[in-house]
Parts: sequence; C-alpha cells; structure tokens
Amino acid sequence: MAEKINMPHLSDTMTEGVVAVWHKKVGDTVKSGDILADIETDKATMEFESYYDGVLLYQAVAEGQAAPLDSLLAIIGKKGEDISGILNEAKAGATAVKEEKEVKKEEKGEKEEKGEKEVKEETEVKEEKKGAAISAQQPEQKVEAHSATAAPKPAPAFAPMRMATAGAAPANGRVKASPLAKRLAEERGIDISRVRGTGDDGRVTKQDIESYISGGMAPAAAQVESFTEVPVSQMRKTIAKRLAESKFSAPHFYLTIAVDMDNAMAAREAINKAIEPDKVSYNDLVLKACAMALRQHPKVNSSWLGDRIRYNEHVHIGVAVAVEEGLLVPVVRFADTKPLRIIGAEVREFAKRAKDKKLQPQDWEGNTFTISNLGMFGIDEFTAIINPPDACILAVGAIMDTPVVKNGAVVPGHIMKVTLSCDHRVVDGATGAAFLQTVRASLENPVLMLGAASI
Repeated sequence: MAEKINMPHLSDTMTEGVVAVWHKKVGDTVKSGDILADIETDKATMEFESYYDGVLLYQAVAEGQAAPLDSLLAIIGKKGEDISGILNEAKAGATAVKEEKEVKKEEKGEKEEKGEKEVKEETEVKEEKKGAAISAQQPEQKVEAHSATAAPKPAPAFAPMRMATAGAAPANGRVKASPLAKRLAEERGIDISRVRGTGDDGRVTKQDIESYISGGMAPAAAQVESFTEVPVSQMRKTIAKRLAESKFSAPHFYLTIAVDMDNAMAAREAINKAIEPDKVSYNDLVLKACAMALRQHPKVNSSWLGDRIRYNEHVHIGVAVAVEEGLLVPVVRFADTKPLRIIGAEVREFAKRAKDKKLQPQDWEGNTFTISNLGMFGIDEFTAIINPPDACILAVGAIMDTPVVKNGAVVPGHIMKVTLSCDHRVVDGATGAAFLQTVRASLENPVLMLGAASI
C-alpha cells in the first residue's frame, strides 16, 4: 500500500519547510533510513529520512519551493501502484485550506472597508462643519456687475511657445534653479546658465551642479534605477517574527557598564599557553563570567510566562552566531559547571556547524540567557533585542585602547563595554545592575572564576 509522507515538524517554531535538495528521484528505490531530501527550516537545513521501504512514486514539492507543515511532500509505494486516491485527497485538503484562507481574507477586507468607510464619513462631516463655520465668519462680499457692452480684451492671434534648451537661459534672463544649486554654483564659480537642468521644467538641482563639476554632462534620464529581490528565507522569516514580538511586547531597558580587561587579557594569554593547542576566546571568558553570575542572580536567569515567572535553576547560555541567512543561537548547556576549555571547544564546534547548516533542534533550544558579541567587528558598544524566552541578553563590544586613571595617574588601558537588555516585567534596574557588577568583578579579577577545574 502506498504511504503518504507529509512535510515534517523539524523545529518548534517551524510553520513551513523548503525542499532544498531531493536526494531521491521519482522511480528510485527507497529504504527506511535513506535520506529523502534536505529540508530548510527556520533555523537550519536538515536531512529528512524515509520511514518506509519502496519506490518513490511522487514528489509534491519541487526543489526550492515551500510547503506548509503536514502538507503532502512525497508518496512511497510499490512500482506502478495507483496513487490517484492519495493525490485527490491531498488536493481536496489543499483546496479546503485555500478556501478557508480566502474566507478569512474576505472577512478581513470587509472589516477594513467598513472601517475606512466610517472614517471617510466622519471626515466628510467634519469638513462640512468646518466649511460652514468658515462661511459664517467671512463678511458678505459685493459683486459688481459688468456692463454687457464692455468690450472684451482682444485675444492674441496665437500663443507663443517657449522651448527650453539645455544650458540656455530663458528669455527673461532668469535660470530656474533650487536655492541649494544656486549657492553651490556661486561657491564654485560656475555659470549656472551653462548647466543642464533635469528637474521640473528644466530646473537646475544640486545633483546637476555636482554632475557638471565632475564632468558628467549626460542628463539624469540616462541613469537607470535597478534592484534585486530575493525570497525571504525561512530563517529570516522566523528572526523577523520572533524579534518583532520580543521588541514590541517586552518592555526593554538597557544597562551599560565598562570593564577593565587588562587582567582578563593577561589571564587569557596564560591559559592559552597552558592548554595549547586548545584556545579560549574573550567571548568564552565573558560566557564563563555570566554563567557564574547567573548562579548568584537567579532573577536574571528567568522567563516571563504571562501569568507566572519561571526562575531557571539550570544555566543554559545561548551564543549568537552570524550566518549568511541571519542569526542562529546554539546553546551551551550547564555552562556554569563547564571548564573554559570545554566551553571554547563547544562554541567553536557550534559556529562551524551553524555555518554548514548542520545544527539540530536540540542545539538551539532551551536557552535561559543569551550573549551577542560584535566586538570582533570593531563595534565598541550596542544594544541587543532580547531572545525569547530569556529575560535578558548581554551585548558585548570590542576591547578598546583607552586612557584610564589608575592610582591618580592617566595610563593606557583596555576597556570593554557590555550592555544588558532587560525585560522590565521580570528584571528591575537594581537587579540588572547587580548582575553586571558581578560579571565585571569576575572579568577584572579572573582568579575569582578560574580555579584549576574551571580551565
């Protein structure tokens, strides 16, 4: 009997999937466990295995095309088997869904049209009242009657037409030009009558002057506007949806603190010499400091659930990783219990798998706190949008060479600014500030967090 395969649920936030690649063609033999296709979800591109043995009889979705969850993806059965019943059933289901969407769309359109009509009627009433008020305030005007015998002015035999030519001044000696164009031409000593005007009615604009200066005498019409449009990826759709919901539903506030990184830099250099060929990054040090601080400040390691607040007793830290399509946030689990060497290895592996689109759902689920680091791009300070379901996210800037005051003297220093974005429904200002002070204390005095077992 032929088996129907539907678009699978490969992510908790997935609403549709895109077939990136088919690994089997229609007519190929398929065994249970064989890779049928690569499915692009909102988080990654994942391999989809067959659960059935047989022959691939039908592909419902072409490569590069999207399909909703649970819609028909493929059919596997015996060679030559009749699958018309399955196709008809799938077609009927798709038609029902389409009709339901159209009904909802019509209802929405009717509501919007009704709303627009009411607004229009209200506006017309206001305009009528306003017009009546103005008429009542204006004095009566006298209208003088002209004699019917008054001779009208003779009309000219013809209406002369003036042709505007590029670079030529009008007959009255004036050149139509914007004030900015006139000023720029005067500053540069340019005879504005020699400049080709591309604005309305030959009006000379600032761009025309700049084009004249650079020697580009061709009219602006010779330039062609162009653009490229690409479909929105599943990942970008989810980023847009989740972060918009976070930004507009969670009341964000931001706390920034400066960290003296001199001791952290010395500690990192010593650690990397001790554990060669392994390496730890500054981001690994920040992650470790945050993990330990979250133990001391459980309110920061929490989630808003509408009618209750969840205080997580475990510390799972998400690390934002930039990929071509957007951003992924793999999770370092139980980060407070792991040594730096393990944290560094996990983050490097996650980054590699993220760029190769090999992350699995368990890799990005369960975060209780998130770190976003743009320091490697030279960004000295920024704010980040909270990554649901977290209550906070830490934005990490670059380590900057900065003069600092130590023992009453100005000396060279290395300062890193970090900004904590907080959900005010869960975390108050004092709570966030205390957390940042603990993080700073750990980074400025690494010995507080770097026992032998922590390395």
